Amino acid sequence: MKRGARSVVGCGVRVLAVVLALAGCGGKSKSGTPQSPQAATVLPPANPLAVAKMVQGVVASREPSGRARAIALLKEAVQIDPSLWEAKYDLGVVLAGAGDLSGAEDQLKAASKIARDAPEVATALAEVRRRRGEHKDAADGLEDFVKDHPAFLEPRTLYVASLRDSGQVEKAIKEAREVLVRKPGDASALAELALCHLARGERDTAALLARQALDANPRSAVAERATGLILLQQGDDAQAFQAFSKASQEDPRDTTARLNMGTVLLRAGAYGKASEQFRAILQVSADDTSAQVGLAAALRGEADPKTGAAKLEEARQLLDKVLDKDPHHVSALFNAGVLYADFLKKPEGAKGYFSRFLSDAPNDHPARAEAERYMGAVSAAANAKPEPKPADKKPDGKKQKSAEGGA
Repeated sequence: MKRGARSVVGCGVRVLAVVLALAGCGGKSKSGTPQSPQAATVLPPANPLAVAKMVQGVVASREPSGRARAIALLKEAVQIDPSLWEAKYDLGVVLAGAGDLSGAEDQLKAASKIARDAPEVATALAEVRRRRGEHKDAADGLEDFVKDHPAFLEPRTLYVASLRDSGQVEKAIKEAREVLVRKPGDASALAELALCHLARGERDTAALLARQALDANPRSAVAERATGLILLQQGDDAQAFQAFSKASQEDPRDTTARLNMGTVLLRAGAYGKASEQFRAILQVSADDTSAQVGLAAALRGEADPKTGAAKLEEARQLLDKVLDKDPHHVSALFNAGVLYADFLKKPEGAKGYFSRFLSDAPNDHPARAEAERYMGAVSAAANAKPEPKPADKKPDGKKQKSAEGGA
C-alpha cells in the first residue's frame, strides 16, 4: 500500500513485530524475503496526529505496565485516521497480547482489507485464529495470500501449520515442500514437514526431518517443539519435556511449548507444576481453550477430597467456559464427564457429558474406550433406585406417623 507525501514509512515509523505465540508447531521463518507491502492501491496521506498517537502507542506497549495506555493511544490513532492500517495492525497485536482475541481479530481483519499485500497482517490474523482454535479459518484466510505472494515464506510456513492442524495433511506436505524448494534447509518448514509425516504415522521419517531441522538451526524453537512431539509419541516423556523446555528458552513468548510441558507434567502426575504452566499461558492468552482444559485437569488432580471444593469449582467453571464457546470441544466434554463422575459424584451430569463426547469424538479418539467404560458406570449409577430410608421412630421404638397421618 502506498500513501502520499506523508507516508508512514517515509516518516521512519516501524510497526510492531508480530509477537503472537503460535498454536501447534508453526513458527516464524527467518526467510530474508522482503516484508514490506507490495504496491497496489495509493492511500491518502497519513494524518500526522494519528501517526504520532500510533508511535506513542507502540512505545507504551513495550513498557511492562503500558499495555492499557498503548491500547487507548492506538484506538485514538485509528479513530483519527481510519485508513491508517498500521495502527489497526498494531492495535490488533497489542489486544492479542492482552488476551482479547476477538477484538484483535476485528482490528486485523480491518487492517487486511486496506493492506491486502502486507505479510505481517496476514500472518498476525492467522495466528490469532489459530490461538482461538480456528485452524481451518486460519488456513482459508492464508490461502489466497500465499497464492498471490509465493515469495513470502513466513505466512506460507504458517499456512502449512494451519493446514496440518485442520486435518489437511497432504496439502500441508505439498506446501511445505514448496517452501523448501524456495529455501532449502529452512528449519521451520522442515519441522512442519516432520509433523505432517508424524500425523501420517511415519515416525522414522518425522524424526529424520526434525533432526535435519535442528542441524539447520540448532536454536530453532519450532524444531525443538517438533522433536518434543515426536518423542511424546514414542513414549519418551522425559526427553520430550527437555525438548519443550529448550523451545521455551529459545522463544520465551511461545505458549505452545508451555502447553506441551504442562501436558507432560499432567501425565507424570505433577499437577501443581502443570497448573503453573497452564496459568502462565492464560496470562498471555486468556482464551486459550487448550490451556483452560489442561488447567481444569490439573486442578482436578490437585484437589483434596476433603478440602478441594474450591479447586473443583474452578475446574468446573473453566470447562463450562470452553463449552459455552464450543459445545463440541471433545477434550472439554471428556474432562467434564470425569469431573462429574469421579469428583463431584453427579452421575446424571457425567452421563450427559460422556454421551455428547461419544457423539462428537471420532471413532479412533484415544479416549473413546475410556469414555465408553465411564458411560456404562454412570448410566448404571444414574438409573439406580435410591434405597428406601428407614422410617423415623419414637423413643419407645414405635413408628412415627407422617404429617398426613399414614405410617
